[in-house]
Amino acid sequence: MAKDKLIGVDLGGTTIKFAILTDQGEIQQKWSIKTNILDDGTHIVPDIIESINHHLDLYQLDKERIIGIGMGTPGTVDREAGTVTGAFNLNWKTEQPVKADIEAGTGFTLTIDNDANSAALGEAWKGAGNNDDEVSFITLGTGVGGGLLANGKLIHGTVGAGGEVGHMIVEPDGYLCTCGNRGCLEQYASATGVVHLAQNIAEEYVGSSKLKKMIDDGEEVTSKIVFDLAKQGDFLANKVVDKVAYYLGYATATMSNILNPSAVVIGGGVAAAGEFLRARVEEHWNKFAFPTVRNSTRVKLAELGNDAGVIGAASLAREAV
Repeated sequence: MAKDKLIGVDLGGTTIKFAILTDQGEIQQKWSIKTNILDDGTHIVPDIIESINHHLDLYQLDKERIIGIGMGTPGTVDREAGTVTGAFNLNWKTEQPVKADIEAGTGFTLTIDNDANSAALGEAWKGAGNNDDEVSFITLGTGVGGGLLANGKLIHGTVGAGGEVGHMIVEPDGYLCTCGNRGCLEQYASATGVVHLAQNIAEEYVGSSKLKKMIDDGEEVTSKIVFDLAKQGDFLANKVVDKVAYYLGYATATMSNILNPSAVVIGGGVAAAGEFLRARVEEHWNKFAFPTVRNSTRVKLAELGNDAGVIGAASLAREAV
């Protein structure tokens, strides 16, 4: 029987997403379960194993047809050993032998990588990257992550820290980052970074603004509220969005100048602001991009939404064959 199915797993701090795909990357079935991080995250791997085995039975899918499982996970991944460390949002305080356990529990080969790298592979293969070999991806969520493809391969670096685009310094001696450095992109372009910027800019702003009133009144402000108010013409909110777009334009141009990808793809929750954000990022990107790069690289929005992770994870299994 021909092996023609892939299983993709996107492991997140609140949800674990699964998909069964064809070897061409078309999703045929998808489902999700809640991530149980209790008891130091000891339930997570058994839950993944149980869910895969249960759904293969449910769909009456012959195990002989499965090429393998690919998985994107938070934390630092040792791809050879198949272990994960530092996934604090999963409550994993020690190194986890994820590959060995899942392979033993399912009987399939597991290929594993960082979650942002998986999403990058998904967008490069079936999304905005148009299956090109040269694609740079940046994801804007609670943090800022990324994945860089060159010659069709992810750039991992010496110890797996390649593609940590959220820790490019965009403001020397700027906001303190959780990594210990100051001025990282993550502190300005993540969901929390946008709000931090808004609060700082609001302090110095004396004009009328709904955003300033919300901040002064102690109301909850989110990055979505900032972008929505900017779209409605709020002056202060637009100043914040312009500053975020400046930092993103600077960072994505730097990535582009080094790698000259066919596309820099912007994804994640903050990118839900859509063309309103993309166009402003591109304005600043044009100022910083090397002329040859300006004429050959495009700034694009991600197209796959929540499916990028499982599609990219499935492509990990496909590449491992």
